[in-house]
Amino acid sequence: MTRFITRDYSPAIVGHLMDEGFSEPLARVLAARGIESADDLKPDWRAMLPPLSLMGTTAAARILADAIEAGKRIMVIADYDCDGATACAVALLGLREMGATVDYLVPDRFVYGYGLTPEIVELAASKKADLILTVDNGMASIDGVEKAKALGIEVIITDHHLPAEKLPAAACIVNPNTPGCDFPSKNLAGVGVMFYVLMALRAEFRARGRFDAANQPRLDALVDLVALGTVADVVKLDRNNRILVQQGLAKVRRGHTHPGLKALFEIAGRPSAQARVRDFGFVIAPRINAAGRLDLMTAGIECLISRTDDEAQHYAKILDDYNRQRRELELDMQWDAAMLLNKIDVTKRHTLALFEPTWHQGIVGLVASRVKESKHRPTIAFANAADGEMKGSGRSIEGVHLRDMLDLVTKKAPGIIKKFGGHAMAAGLTIDAHHFEDFSRAFESVVTENCDEEVFERHVYVDGDLAARDITPALVEAINGQIWGQGFLPPLFANEFKVLHQTVLKGGHLKLMLEMQGARFSGIFFRRSAQVPDVARLAYRPEINEWMGQKSIQLVIEQVED
Repeated sequence: MTRFITRDYSPAIVGHLMDEGFSEPLARVLAARGIESADDLKPDWRAMLPPLSLMGTTAAARILADAIEAGKRIMVIADYDCDGATACAVALLGLREMGATVDYLVPDRFVYGYGLTPEIVELAASKKADLILTVDNGMASIDGVEKAKALGIEVIITDHHLPAEKLPAAACIVNPNTPGCDFPSKNLAGVGVMFYVLMALRAEFRARGRFDAANQPRLDALVDLVALGTVADVVKLDRNNRILVQQGLAKVRRGHTHPGLKALFEIAGRPSAQARVRDFGFVIAPRINAAGRLDLMTAGIECLISRTDDEAQHYAKILDDYNRQRRELELDMQWDAAMLLNKIDVTKRHTLALFEPTWHQGIVGLVASRVKESKHRPTIAFANAADGEMKGSGRSIEGVHLRDMLDLVTKKAPGIIKKFGGHAMAAGLTIDAHHFEDFSRAFESVVTENCDEEVFERHVYVDGDLAARDITPALVEAINGQIWGQGFLPPLFANEFKVLHQTVLKGGHLKLMLEMQGARFSGIFFRRSAQVPDVARLAYRPEINEWMGQKSIQLVIEQVED
């Protein structure tokens, strides 16, 4: 069952926003998201939370400054997703601007797994690392940090994932979610945390007299990469993150972006001058993520740190090829998942754990995400790994904190989960293959016992209805002029329509002709082949559709209420 819930808003604030020049529909949308005036939307660097307010940045800056001044070799240990790749690129480019000798390693996810493992530390030691700096990982790397200490290597952890009860004994941890950290924005992505460390390091060097306001590195030159990683990791776009994303998008649109990002826009056929948040999330990030899913993230990082257009285009082509392979694999695995789901009565389950022997480790997270969206159940998809193990990647729904549920499984059924980590909406884990059914039962049990039944009904939050006369290109342009993302979702309106005609297009998309208040609209319902009722309440986004040089309004249908 799918139920629409209209977001609350203050009519007084709507009136104020309209006085400031916003149309009534957009004023309503913004008020429902906590915006009280146009000033709240300005991408003002001065409104950023100060770097030294993030616990650990001062200590990290001092350790890094000492290492740079002593000529020590710094090794960045990155993660293999887009947030990790951008965080690594930001670390490398920023530290080199400050005089550091720095290199990087990315764990092969199929050999070393995730994070700073003892094996990765040994590899770093073989490359003569004096200081290890993790980006977008490290909070669970207790054994890795101990190994580094035993080898005389200092470790700075920069991460944003939720910590376990025991923290690694690193020289310094910078993570807004560390216990005791009162940094107001708990939503920084891994790349955002690294950006804050660089700002603190620059301030430390100013205090030491190495830089002044005139000759200090321009860290705002990195904000396009910070914006990309922030959007890609689907963190909440609070005020702080919105400023980073707005500044980064503006940089891309002006053409002042890194060669690698420019090359990725070009190979995707997207005009960077019209870059949107959706381009970061659905066009650029998948190409970078594909490298980490199918092979090593090295090509992604090398693309982002490229200094020349030729070098950037070389790596962008590699990433584009990876992405094509990823799409083909994902399509096959989605079909397998559909066959598995045909054997399950989803209405009688609160969770889904899926496995096929042929599935690829790097793609199971995408399968879990698709199934979660279609079935509205927390879903974990598994693939075979080495030594009789299985690796699972999970995605969750609002109201089911996935990492906490996995923690409860370890307490309810000790020994099933060998390793796990993540956050509320996404997590990963390792189990022995013979424990798959045991895990599936335990996962179902803890979620059933600890989550309210209403969580498993699909609630779609909408921004009320629109008058037919308000659905105009001007409204679409006004909506597209704002920064939307996780926690600051784009407008979704709901109206009752007469469905005059509907047909399934090649690719499994439903094309509709709709009527409302005497006006007709073209509609498209992506990834849906089942027809909707002749009269239906639909949740939709108005967009501009361009075909054969002609532009028209099209309603992109997201849900039908039933």
